[in-house]
Amino acid sequence: MIEIKNVTKIFDNGVVGLKDINLTIQQGEFVCIIGLSGAGKSTLLRSLNRLNDISQGEILINGQSLTKANSRQLRQMRRHIGMIFQQFNLVKRNTVQKNVLSGRLGYYNNFQSLFGLFSQEDYQRVQTALEKVGLADKLKVRSDALSGGQQQRVSIARTIVQEAEIILADEPVSALDPVTAETVMNDFSRLNRELNRTIIINIHSIPLARKYASRIIGMRDGEIVFDGPASQATDAKLSEIYGTEILQEEARQIQDPSQEIPDEDLDTLIL
Repeated sequence: MIEIKNVTKIFDNGVVGLKDINLTIQQGEFVCIIGLSGAGKSTLLRSLNRLNDISQGEILINGQSLTKANSRQLRQMRRHIGMIFQQFNLVKRNTVQKNVLSGRLGYYNNFQSLFGLFSQEDYQRVQTALEKVGLADKLKVRSDALSGGQQQRVSIARTIVQEAEIILADEPVSALDPVTAETVMNDFSRLNRELNRTIIINIHSIPLARKYASRIIGMRDGEIVFDGPASQATDAKLSEIYGTEILQEEARQIQDPSQEIPDEDLDTLIL
C-alpha cells in the first residue's frame, strides 16, 4: 500500500510541482494519472521512488517511510519498486539478457554486481520474464537492434525479474504507435491481473486510461482534481475540469530525448 500524506514539492527555482497531495493506493490497483503537460504527473511519480525528494509531507510504502529512509533502507525499498520510462532507458550496447538481469542488481553486493556473478536461478528468471512479454527469442540480441515496442517490453521484463511489487511507468507508450501501445498496455494489465502488481502509469491517452485502469487520477497545476473509477472519467467530466484541451493532449505529445537517463545511472533505482 502507498500512502501519500500532505506532499508538497517546491523546486529550487521556486516552481511548485505538487501542492498538498493526499492519496492512498492499495496493493493490486491499476492507476492511470492523467493531466495536461506540466500538471505534476511526472513529479508525483518520481517522488514515489525518491528520484526527487519532496519538500513537505511523507510517503509511506507498506507502512515504512520512503521519505525518511536512509540509504540502506532506500536500497531495500527500491528492490520492490520498478520504474519504466518513456525512452526505455536500456543500456543499448548490452544484450536483452544483460538488461533484464540488471533488475536483480539490488539483491547483490557491489563485488558480485561488478563481475556479473548472477545465480542460475536469476538467469532462469530472465528467461521466464521474457517469455511473459513474448521476447524469449531475443535473449542474446543487442537491445539497440529491437523496435521501440520491444525495448519497452524488455523494460517490463526487467521489473518482473526485479520482483517489483509496485511498477511505476512514466509515459511508457507515448513514443509508440497505437498498435504497439496496446500491446505494451496489455503486458501491464497481465502483470496486474496475474501477479497482483500495483501499476501506476502517467499517460496522455484518455482512451487507454479508460480501457486499462481501474482508477484514474487527474492532476492540474500540481493538485488532484479528479480521483475515481475509470467509468466516471467521461468526456463531459474531463472537459468540465480541464476544458476540451485535455482530449487533444495525446495528439500533441512529442517524444522528448532530454528525459533519457544516462546508461551509467540506470542502476540508481535498484542499487
